Amino acid sequence: MTTTPQTASTVSAPSIAAVPAIPRIVTKPATIIQRRRNQRVGLIISYIILVIAVIFAVYPVYFALLVAVRPNGQLLTNNLIEQFLPVTGISLNSFTTMIANTKDHTFLPWLGNSLFVAASTAFASVILCTSAAFALSRIKFTGRNAVLILFLAIQSFPALLALAPITILLTQIGLYKSLVGLILAYSAGSLVFSTWNLKGYFDTIPVEIEEAALIDGCNTLQSFFQVLLPLSLPAVALTAFFGFLAGWGEYVLASAIIPAPTSLQTLPVALHDLSISRSVPWGLFAAGSTMVAIPTMLAFLWMQRNLQSGLTAGGVKG
Repeated sequence: MTTTPQTASTVSAPSIAAVPAIPRIVTKPATIIQRRRNQRVGLIISYIILVIAVIFAVYPVYFALLVAVRPNGQLLTNNLIEQFLPVTGISLNSFTTMIANTKDHTFLPWLGNSLFVAASTAFASVILCTSAAFALSRIKFTGRNAVLILFLAIQSFPALLALAPITILLTQIGLYKSLVGLILAYSAGSLVFSTWNLKGYFDTIPVEIEEAALIDGCNTLQSFFQVLLPLSLPAVALTAFFGFLAGWGEYVLASAIIPAPTSLQTLPVALHDLSISRSVPWGLFAAGSTMVAIPTMLAFLWMQRNLQSGLTAGGVKG
């Protein structure tokens, strides 16, 4: 029985046409143009929203400055253009009257009280919060987590609930109607947030750096002041800035702790009393409000670099 060899022509080769072809997605030029157009429209809308937000934020400050430089010191006028531009001219009489130490408007003593309270609160906040944050970050003691949880629990309560206890406590220790008692209240109020922020920043600094300082002959206090504090300067600057703000623009505690005499009042309380008089001198009130914002702006510009890094560095660990 013989077999005939199969020729190459009889072998069925796989058909190339049987393999399904992968469709090619061709992006139409019209789709790309539409996408770019949508992005441009979205960008324009974003800029419009930002411009409106800036106008709402800046115009009240500009309006206060506008009222302060009006010669007559009026708050409102019938001229629509004058609500936005100083059409009747510019005068500095409101500023000079506020700065002049008269019987009714003792602006410079009020300014001195506010600067003293704000600077003292910033200094006390740095001393108290750095010490507490260092202990909570570096020292392992029983109840450390309980202290941190207690700080969070205190922070959750509204500050107005502590108004009556603080007033009673300051009365018992003889610091009611005193700038020292007001500084003590402000420092205690800023203790929780600043301690948490500094504690989180201290946790980001390696412990080995302090251990190396201890090996070189430093004690615990020397390693804290010479090693840890210079490395944590952004967070310390942020703590000082928040302490300054707490003592500069706060009204409720200042009006409750120092209701009188007028010579001991801070600027927010004094300007509020000026605005509730029977005939409100709006030009003087606007001039004082404008000058109140200057120290805060100067403090922010002075510590701007440290504030930018201090706001975020403390939230990494904790």
